Amino acid sequence: MKKLSKERIYHIIQIGNKGDILSQAFDIFITITICLNILVMVLQTYDQLAPFYPVFDVISFITILIFCVEYALRIWTADYLFPEVPHKNAIIKFLLSYDGVVDLLTILPFFFLSGFVAFRILRVIRIFHLFRINGQYDSFAIIFAVMKEKKNQIWSSLVIIMILMLASSIGIYYAEHEAQPYAFKNAFSGMWWSVSTVLTVGYGDLYPVTTMGRIMAICTAFLGVGVVAVPTGIISAGFVEHYSKAKLQAKFANDEHIDMLTVKVNDAHCWNGLKVSEIGTPDHFNPCVIMRDGEALVPTSDLSLKPGDTVILAADTYLSPL
Repeated sequence: MKKLSKERIYHIIQIGNKGDILSQAFDIFITITICLNILVMVLQTYDQLAPFYPVFDVISFITILIFCVEYALRIWTADYLFPEVPHKNAIIKFLLSYDGVVDLLTILPFFFLSGFVAFRILRVIRIFHLFRINGQYDSFAIIFAVMKEKKNQIWSSLVIIMILMLASSIGIYYAEHEAQPYAFKNAFSGMWWSVSTVLTVGYGDLYPVTTMGRIMAICTAFLGVGVVAVPTGIISAGFVEHYSKAKLQAKFANDEHIDMLTVKVNDAHCWNGLKVSEIGTPDHFNPCVIMRDGEALVPTSDLSLKPGDTVILAADTYLSPL
């Protein structure tokens, strides 16, 4: 009974179970709590609202207490979130996951070292809770799918940007050090200038005064326009590729008179961790392909589903009942 109760709590606190009324109610409750917490954090920055600070503190304390309870429940039910590993390893895996880190950094500044500026700044982490609001929408999942699929190209482009910033920082040091020894003290002192120039922001607090430095600034600015656009182009191409695949699948299904269903598997989905032979599909539908990390897998009976998988179910309309 205790195990069933624990499993029930796990399904309630997870996002995306639209068939469970309690789960939906919990999602709405947490969404309201997150919005209240962030609203109070914003209102506390207005000196005009100083008379209401005690009320804001009470609301902040209650919302943080709710976050603590949710955090404890997620740790307690971590073995259902990661069923493939032992309970202790599942807890560690959750604590090191994105949700675990955000949850911890959300509640930590409220109870410990709240007087330090660095820890007060960590309160901004609470805003990342807003990602949970969109976690159950397919459009939001598509963004992460494209980012994950193109991660190697994105990392490569970011490395190129870092190399360009480092090279321009070193170059501007040699070009401007004698003319501006206080502004460009060493090879890394020009990194701020390099970032603002490569990203085409140009704040104007640091700028070259020598001819060689200005020539380097021109070259860096032109290179920055092209290099910074590379990650944007990669992500845009990923979106076009993703929607093109979906369009081709829909066209193929229509031409061949096949009904198709697409099921996205996430951490909270009931298919997570199950083998293909164990999943329950609608009548007259069978898995025809599984998309994982941009690759199409044959849905063999012993293939286990993982978070991030997309299961495409197909049924011949000629065989479907009227």
